Amino acid sequence: MSTVKINEPVPPFTATSTQGNINADELRGSHVVLFFYPRNNTPGCTNESIDFRDQHDAFKAAGCRVIGVSRDTLASHEKVTEKLQQPYPLIADPDESLCELFGVMKMKNMYGRQVRGIERSTFLISPHGVLLKEWRKVRVPGHVAEVLNTVRNLA
Repeated sequence: MSTVKINEPVPPFTATSTQGNINADELRGSHVVLFFYPRNNTPGCTNESIDFRDQHDAFKAAGCRVIGVSRDTLASHEKVTEKLQQPYPLIADPDESLCELFGVMKMKNMYGRQVRGIERSTFLISPHGVLLKEWRKVRVPGHVAEVLNTVRNLA
C-alpha cells in the first residue's frame, strides 16, 4: 500500500472508532483533521488530546471534523474518551493499516534503543477527500492552535 501524498485523494478506508465505524467516503463534505499519536495515557498524547478537545467547538465552527488515531485498542480509547470527555472519535488501529497508509510508522529512539512506533503527525483532508496539508514530527505545545488557524484560513 502506498502512502498518501499532498494534493492526492485519500484512498478508501474503514476503521473502528469510539463512535462506530468511520469510512473515508463518509468524511467527505467537511474538512477533516486526522491526528496520529503514539499512545493513550502518556503525557504528550494526553496534552494533545486535551488541546483538541478544548478547541473542538472552534473546529466545528470552521466546518472541520477532528479524529484521533493510535494503535491502542478500542477498549483503551473508550476509557480515555470517558476520562478526558473527548467529543471527537478515536480510531483504534492495532493492525497499523491506517498508520501505514499515512506513513506515520517510524523507528524511534526510546531510552537508548530503537523501537518502531507512531511519529506524532497531523493531516488535513479537504471536503473532497484530498490531502491538503501534513504536520510531521509534531511538538504538542501550540500545535492545535496552528492547525486551527490553518483550517480557519481555508474557510
